[in-house]
Amino acid sequence: MSGRRFAARNKVALVGYAHSAVQRHAARPLGAVTLETARAAIADAGLTPADVDGVVTSALFPTAGSHAVQDGISSVPATWLAERLDTVSGHTAPSHTAPSHTAPSHTAARHVAGFHGIGQIPGMVGMAVNAVASGAAQTVVVYRALYNPPGKYHANSMERAAGPAQWTAPQGFFGPLAMIGLPYNEYLQRYGADRAAMASVVVEARKNGSRIPWSYWYKRPLTEAEYLAAPMISDPVCRYDCDIPVDGVAAFVLTSAERAADLPHRPVYVSGFASGLPATRRAPLHWPLDDIMDVGTETARRLWEASGVGPAEVDLPQVYDGFSPFVYFWLEALGLCPRGEAHRFVQNGGIDSDRPGALPVLSGGGALGNGRMHGIPQMLECYLQLSGRAGDRQRAGATVGVACHSSPHYGGAVVYTAEPS
Repeated sequence: MSGRRFAARNKVALVGYAHSAVQRHAARPLGAVTLETARAAIADAGLTPADVDGVVTSALFPTAGSHAVQDGISSVPATWLAERLDTVSGHTAPSHTAPSHTAPSHTAARHVAGFHGIGQIPGMVGMAVNAVASGAAQTVVVYRALYNPPGKYHANSMERAAGPAQWTAPQGFFGPLAMIGLPYNEYLQRYGADRAAMASVVVEARKNGSRIPWSYWYKRPLTEAEYLAAPMISDPVCRYDCDIPVDGVAAFVLTSAERAADLPHRPVYVSGFASGLPATRRAPLHWPLDDIMDVGTETARRLWEASGVGPAEVDLPQVYDGFSPFVYFWLEALGLCPRGEAHRFVQNGGIDSDRPGALPVLSGGGALGNGRMHGIPQMLECYLQLSGRAGDRQRAGATVGVACHSSPHYGGAVVYTAEPS
């Protein structure tokens, strides 16, 4: 494709990774797990903490309830990790508390940043790529640390609704379930779809997640009958349409393409990225289907233009599935199937990663198959497959992947390639 390509296209590469176990509630503080995982990713890349001069994350606290945010326990900002990355592992705090008293790192990171915009995973990858491409840093650790607060997920101490929420919350339109239930209902009614079709999506995600050792759902696939029998939470969204809240951390190392050539693993290059935000102002959590699809289609257009590839060239699309309807929306926004046809496309093996010729949009298990790691499973699957490190799950001939996060109109995507040209 011709057009306005990303100036740093294929100039920055992923060269290593690490992933913690994904658990409902980890036995250690999030900071300790993050520190361990980041160091493991650096070692996996064949480097040491002293080689790292950049730390980037997206530390948005992922909960809808009224829970305290504590650095090192419920949230791990880039500054927190950068100060501790080069300390000796044995000097971290005991497991009952966050390692907040460890000595600052002796390596001064030149680029420390946190992304707080739309599309947390593509946003932090974009910040890291720009830092390396511009010379602000040479080697950057990018990580995402997810925390699941104890107690009820939507526990909320709010006694009155102020601002825009006063027009929605008192009527019960509150939280992400109502947010996704609205456009999913629109989709079902507009295109004559039914809930049974969605079983193909959720069963596929759980099948693939059940094969991954660090997944919360490891060795626990789901059947179509189990999906259809699940209790309804916010009609038409049932329990298994939602990813499960977890504690978990993933970290990646990015560096220049030139330096990547000397490191032990096959590099995976970042070809481009894009994110979107609706121009039309809405009530809180009001996500009409037309907003999702119109803005998502424009986001995809800019993604293909920036990366220099098109949907037909992507052999490893990893669409976001924090809620199962996002799979329909991304398939259509990316141009992988016509608008209104995703509910038919996913059936009869259309997305079965074990079926030759199918589109493996959830081959990494996604959020539904791993746990609420946001867009990390999609990013990780692109890295593992394109670097030839997926083990028994390795797909032959995969060269171009796209990893999505959040909704097409309120998130973003990154294109990765195994070839630098």
